[in-house]
Amino acid sequence: MSSTCPFSNSSPVGICPMKFDNKTDEKVGSRYKIDKHSKDSATISPKCPFGYDSHTFKLGPLSCMLCRSLLYESSKCVPCSHKFCKACISRFKDCPLCGADIEKIEPDNDLQTTVDRFIDGHARIKRSQLSSESEGGHEQKNVIYGDVSMERGAFLVQQAMMAFHGKNIESAKSRLEICAQDIREQLQTQGNIPELCSQLGAVLGMLGDCCRAMRNTEYAVKYYEESAELLSMLRATDLELVHTLSVSLNKVGDLKYYDGDLESARTYYTRALDVRRDAISEKPNVSSQIVDFAVSLAKVADVDRNLGNEDAAVKAFLEAIERLESLKLNSSDFVLEQRRLSVLQFLHNQIADKHSSSS
Repeated sequence: MSSTCPFSNSSPVGICPMKFDNKTDEKVGSRYKIDKHSKDSATISPKCPFGYDSHTFKLGPLSCMLCRSLLYESSKCVPCSHKFCKACISRFKDCPLCGADIEKIEPDNDLQTTVDRFIDGHARIKRSQLSSESEGGHEQKNVIYGDVSMERGAFLVQQAMMAFHGKNIESAKSRLEICAQDIREQLQTQGNIPELCSQLGAVLGMLGDCCRAMRNTEYAVKYYEESAELLSMLRATDLELVHTLSVSLNKVGDLKYYDGDLESARTYYTRALDVRRDAISEKPNVSSQIVDFAVSLAKVADVDRNLGNEDAAVKAFLEAIERLESLKLNSSDFVLEQRRLSVLQFLHNQIADKHSSSS
């Protein structure tokens, strides 16, 4: 699952709304706010449904200490009464907090109701609200909450990513489904705005990752394909969009490949390769794009070899090698350099396999 927040571009300063400190919060908040007397929108102060504002309310009591995300299927250990997500605590025989033997695990429906209310009410999203001055005419204003640190989409994605990395895939999937539904509703009312399509494409790709981790190949392919379809509608000038689109296509190709459907795998790998080739032609000096392009070439070549198209495979392997060997990176690009060398070693091994099988 990508660690990049798909909602960072929606912030007026181009950063994830969940990432803030005192200075950033002040700047972002002041730029988000719109005059209350504007005909188009109004800003209202943040108000937690439990009586706390965002600066005093803490997520700790509603979070799982194991996956560090909001509780999902809240469960209580007996007899110690410590509370965790059901999926997280089910892996333990002793309480991870106090060490007490777990005699049984009971659902805590009241606590889960509180968590769900928090997500629905405190994790904010831009909403529409009837203007008090013109309720008779049913004129609507966009209400932008001043509590930008809790923007709902970014908040849900952040929670999903923490749950995913904490191996609580059901929790991650649940949060992403809420997020996807929110964006779909916005698309229905606002039309196919590129920013919303991009966000939904990224979230659908994450849902595909969840289904893949749950070994639900059918739904993983469904989400990846919908993600690719949405992102293909957009002009691929943004590097993050290009990356998300090509990754979704490659992941469908991977699933088809491991399922033995090599022709379908090659189709998806080729689509991903074409996206990355176009991106390189537009921005030829982006090093990460060149490495990604070489990886796509290797995927297509590998399928070609398995399909018996050895000449096409060798040609693609050699092109990828040429691209990577001509790429010169700075010493500061250590991680990318390690990836370049790793891919390059794989490619050379593929050419060596060709020579050894010929001899």
